[in-house]
Amino acid sequence: MCGIVGYMGKQNATSIIINGLRKLEYRGYDSAGICTVTQDTVEIRRSAGKLANLEKLLQQKPVYGTIGIGHTRWATHGKPTETNAHPHKAGSVVVVHNGIIENYATLKETLASHGHEFASDTDSEVISHLIDEKLKTAASFEEAVRLALKELSGSYALCILSEKDKKTLIATRQGSPMVIGIKGSEFFMASDISAILSDTRDMVIMDDGEMAVFRNGNVHFSTLEGEPVTKIPRHIDWSPLMAEKGGYPHFMLKEIHEQPQAIRNAIAGRLNEHEGNVVLENLNLDDKELAAFDKICLVACGTSWHAALVGKFMIEGYCRIPVEVDIASEFRYRDPLVSRKTLVIPISQSGETADTLAALREAKRKNGGVVAICNVVDSSIAREADGVIYTHAGLEIGVASTKAFMTQLVSLYLLTVGLGRANGTIGRKQGREMIAALSRMPELVEGILALDNRIEEIACEYLNARDVLFLGRGINYPIALEGALKLKEISYLHAEGYPAGEMKHGPIALIDENTPVIILALKDRYHEKVKSNMEEVIARGGRVIALCSLGDTETAAQAESYLELPWAEECLSPLLLSVPLQLLAYHIAVLRGKDVDQPRNLAKSVTVE
Repeated sequence: MCGIVGYMGKQNATSIIINGLRKLEYRGYDSAGICTVTQDTVEIRRSAGKLANLEKLLQQKPVYGTIGIGHTRWATHGKPTETNAHPHKAGSVVVVHNGIIENYATLKETLASHGHEFASDTDSEVISHLIDEKLKTAASFEEAVRLALKELSGSYALCILSEKDKKTLIATRQGSPMVIGIKGSEFFMASDISAILSDTRDMVIMDDGEMAVFRNGNVHFSTLEGEPVTKIPRHIDWSPLMAEKGGYPHFMLKEIHEQPQAIRNAIAGRLNEHEGNVVLENLNLDDKELAAFDKICLVACGTSWHAALVGKFMIEGYCRIPVEVDIASEFRYRDPLVSRKTLVIPISQSGETADTLAALREAKRKNGGVVAICNVVDSSIAREADGVIYTHAGLEIGVASTKAFMTQLVSLYLLTVGLGRANGTIGRKQGREMIAALSRMPELVEGILALDNRIEEIACEYLNARDVLFLGRGINYPIALEGALKLKEISYLHAEGYPAGEMKHGPIALIDENTPVIILALKDRYHEKVKSNMEEVIARGGRVIALCSLGDTETAAQAESYLELPWAEECLSPLLLSVPLQLLAYHIAVLRGKDVDQPRNLAKSVTVE
């Protein structure tokens, strides 16, 4: 994810900001930039690529000053180029931004009609132009910022400077993190504690809807409406590595807990609630072209393949188009039937997965349409596809995929809505209902994360198992596969996932009094069938762990252990079920003393066949 560092004090801002940005490199980025305030003006330096490129530029064209802001960018709107790198300047206003401005297109059109000329493809540049426009009538720089923020929809963490008020720096947040470090009359701003922990350990954690105004060695906190807010600094005792992990013991756990925000990022700016439709900005297909496909092929590897299996249920169920799901390493070798009316959808977190990239090229060789689902902007798969749906998960460091998988599911759901609206199988009313259901998911996932202690208790009961079975039906049987994969990947326990109805065709032979069987038993159309499968396990002495619906006391009473989950529409239940299975695998692995972030024999991105 993007990173912000700012400074106001008596030291050289450039060195402090560069050091802070270097500590954020673990988050992933594709460009970097810095702005410092001099006595006469503001100086900006930006560079595409790694921070080393920016440092080289600063050696050639140094900047100095005791006030400054810096940024590392993970591209969302616009390619990773120097032009799209932050900071962005309009008139006298300079801005660095984390987040997504959902109404940027509307604001951009209005500002252009007032004579503003835009240099980048980003949503962020709109903010600097909007503040610059407000400066024409506002009584002060601070007032102009407040007026502009009222017009923004979406998420943001911002640091803002102005050539017209060189002694002021403003920081604010809404939906994206911002922390303020305090050391006497020196102030350090960052999107992540790790960036400034070596400078000070006294931090103020800003809340949504708050603004900090730094001027003349003082800071004033207020609401966006200008009401004063009292903020008490908190002393942070984290080690530098803990800071990178946000205080979590492992990146995997941090990324599991980032999933509500990852969902928000994946849907931000993409939901047209009035029309019951979605906006997929890089799809490069209009409704007529999208509706012309008569077959869809989803190709992926590992966890992404499980997402593809869920996508098959979504697309066939709502759009009534036949969907094939292929393991990417098998796709090109079976001489697949692909034509101009076939839409091939490669799914990859990194966008560099060798087998998936080869499948994409095979599809293009056969003249199929290709739309990728990918996390990394301008990766090989994203570049070679005809269109792309970026998942906006941000950098995922843990090898076992969690939030990337979650945003792949969200992206497939968004595609389902768009495709169904295009071919007429989803009406406006149903589209509105589907969008509303998706909008509720971050809050529901947050509720499941609150069950973490109970999930750890369950993990303690089963960590010495030899074999574990995962059973599910319908759209959730791929989640049984994914739950088993997570447990295998990081705990090294033998685990298998199956469609529950397939159990009696072989796997039932494994069940005895030492076998935990995790059953996905939500109250959906398959509930009675799943209950029957659960009774078959109990009859053979298996130890049932049931993931059941809130209030389903009958299922809970039959299970040895259970976890109650909130209700969600059936097509979105995979998002909810994934979270406790991730946490269960995590806790079992930790209790068994395994390296959950870097499990043996595995790599984050498989770039060889």
